[in-house]
Amino acid sequence: MKLAIEKEIKIRFSEVDSMQIVWNGNYALFFEDARETFGKQYQMSYMDILKHGYYTPLVEQHFYYKSPLRFGDNAKISIAYQDSLSPKLIFNYEIYNLTTQQLATTGQSTQVFVDLNHNLVLTTPDFMLNWKKKFNVL
Repeated sequence: MKLAIEKEIKIRFSEVDSMQIVWNGNYALFFEDARETFGKQYQMSYMDILKHGYYTPLVEQHFYYKSPLRFGDNAKISIAYQDSLSPKLIFNYEIYNLTTQQLATTGQSTQVFVDLNHNLVLTTPDFMLNWKKKFNVL
C-alpha cells in the first residue's frame, strides 16, 4: 500500500523574491507543511512520535527544480512515504503548478529517530513497526 497525501496551496507574496518567483528556501517549508499534513492523516505527527519517546530530525533533504512557481499560482504538493529497513522516515515529494499545469519541483527528505536524550536510535522503534503493520507497509 502506498501512503500518500496531496495538499493544495496558493503562492503568497511573502514567499516570492524580487523576480516574483518562489524563493528557494520556501520549498523546505512546503515540504514541512506536507509532512505535517501526512502525519495528521496517518497518525505519525511529530507529537505522535514524541508521545512514544522519540524525535525525528531531518538529516537530508533534496530539491530538484523543474519550473518556477510565481506569486498567485495555485500548486499541489504530493508527499509519499518510502519504506526503509533502516530506522528512518523517508518521503518523496512532487509540487505541481496547477496554474501552468507543469511539474515545478520534486524532492526527498530523510529523518532519523533519536531518543529524548538526542541519541541516535539504531533499530526501528516498536511503535514504528506497529505503524507499518497497521498501514501494511512492511
